This record gives sequence, structure tokens and C-alpha cells, in this order.
Amino acid sequence: MSNPRGPRRVNEHRFKLRLVGAGGRQQESALDFISDKWTSLIIRELAGGTKRHSQLQRAIGGISQKILTQTLRTLERNGLVERTIYPVVPPMVEYALTPLGVTLVEVLTSVVTWAEEHLPDVERARAKHDGAA
Repeated sequence: MSNPRGPRRVNEHRFKLRLVGAGGRQQESALDFISDKWTSLIIRELAGGTKRHSQLQRAIGGISQKILTQTLRTLERNGLVERTIYPVVPPMVEYALTPLGVTLVEVLTSVVTWAEEHLPDVERARAKHDGAA
């Protein structure tokens, strides 16, 4: 049966997962920060060991200092990253995954790997879709 108002458009920019039931709001909140693209890339970089802010910024590429700092603070607040400050001049700060953060490595690495492997397929699908519109 066709829709009399035409095809239904799906918001292409943001798909927000809604979880129902006990703890749904907390799960949604956790998914919001875990599914952030910068979070995935930072977790993947820290999986290789402790890094300084500048090392993370160089390794990730394309991330501003402000966004990197905000994301690291969020990860620290949520218990995924530990920040160590050394009392030297100039101050030295290192970031490492906590045991909780390590539990995300395999999952997020799989997602990032999938995205890298299938980007050409996604781009072809977008071009096909956009050309038909």
C-alpha cells in the first residue's frame, strides 16, 4: 500500500537510537557519547598505549584541539580514560584507557574498521541516491 503523501523521508543526518524499558534513558545517554566519531578514534588510538594530547591530535588528524580536549574530558568523566598530570615545567599530561575503557576497544575498533572498509560502498550508494532525487 502506498502512502498518499508520497514516500516517507528518513532523516539522513542523525539516527537516534531509542531504547525502551528500564534504564532506557541511561542507555541512550551512554550510546550518545560512545557513538561519537571522535570517541571511537580516540579509543582506538589509546588502545595502542598511553599518549599525550599532541600525539593524539597528530594520530587522529582533522580533530581540533578544542574538540579533542572536550572529548577527552567526557571520556574521563565517564570513566573510560585516565588523565595523569606530571609536575614538571612545562606540565606534561598523558591519557590512557581505564579498565572500563579497554572493554570498548574491540567493539569500537570493529565499527571503525567496518567504516573504513565500506566507505566506498557508502559513497556509491549516496551518489546513486542523490542522482535519483
